Amino acid sequence: MPVSREAILTAISDIPLPQGGTLGAADIVRAISIDAGTVRFVLEVENAATAKAYEPVEVEAKARVAALPEVTAVQIVMTAPAKPAPPKAVSGDAPSLKIGGHPKPQAGPQAIPGVRNIIAIGSGKGGVGKSTVTSNLAVALARAGRKVGLLDADIYGPSQPRMMGLSGRPASPDGQRIEPLHAHGVTVMSIGLMLKEGEALVWRGPMLMGALQQLLQQVNWGELDVLLIDLPPGTGDVQLSLCQKAPVTGAIIVSTPQDVALLDARRAIDMFGKLKTPVLGLIENMSSYICPSCGHEAHLFGHGGVATEAETLGLPFLGELPLELEVRLAGDSGRPVALGEGKVAEAYARLAERLIEGGIA
Repeated sequence: MPVSREAILTAISDIPLPQGGTLGAADIVRAISIDAGTVRFVLEVENAATAKAYEPVEVEAKARVAALPEVTAVQIVMTAPAKPAPPKAVSGDAPSLKIGGHPKPQAGPQAIPGVRNIIAIGSGKGGVGKSTVTSNLAVALARAGRKVGLLDADIYGPSQPRMMGLSGRPASPDGQRIEPLHAHGVTVMSIGLMLKEGEALVWRGPMLMGALQQLLQQVNWGELDVLLIDLPPGTGDVQLSLCQKAPVTGAIIVSTPQDVALLDARRAIDMFGKLKTPVLGLIENMSSYICPSCGHEAHLFGHGGVATEAETLGLPFLGELPLELEVRLAGDSGRPVALGEGKVAEAYARLAERLIEGGIA
């Protein structure tokens, strides 16, 4: 019987790291593949200096995996950006770069240096789990070996710092560029990182549009295969500004199955059509619920409505995601459920693989 992914991770999880902690806790193992008896995976480190220090870790990991039954060869690749990674956070005062204000004139969409694809994730309606889907999809893509960025564009209600387990403030050493933070293999930026928890932004549209332009163009995103953008609910200023300011590859629509959510999802689809942004597909969230006590499957919000809508509109249906307590607990704790194993993590892994196979991530 071939060695399992779980057996590989278990074998190497307690390897100590030079700066303290263990390989399992650091969450830097990516893209595990098992081909007959050959095991391949990536160790994603912060920079070239870290890669040098991790050479004993690589040697130990290779030896441990090679000792597992049915393993005939082990190939490990260490990846790191050519330049040192930016500082993850700074304490003390906020960056000197001021966020907000009227947007600067811009002649059409402007590419973000180093970013290959930009995917907007919208819903039309709040409360359907769009932000949860975005954070977990980002983690699933990172686990599949992609370089992923996550921009929290819900300016009035930023939730990604909590869901990704981030605190502290991004640095802006020169007052011109912002250094994003990093969590679970994902590069993250949110205006919520620059506010006190619970602090409200009371801005009119132009301030919001200016802030979005800065978060797109004045953040050092680095080299990314895909930048996921968590949009606010509705069809307003942020969605319009995004599609006008950046070359968006396409949009993914998240909805629950019930009719009232699908009404707003249709509006979001129509909006992206008017903005000439392709809709890459639809996701049905909270599709089913399995009772943990008796195992009964219930469809609290209906079932299949999003798949039917996708078929009616001639759009791809990307998959169903269940409603489970562990999803909420994982999001509140700052460790998205896609980091682990199980039914929900597998659903996100399949969704990530579908996007990778389609060449958009």
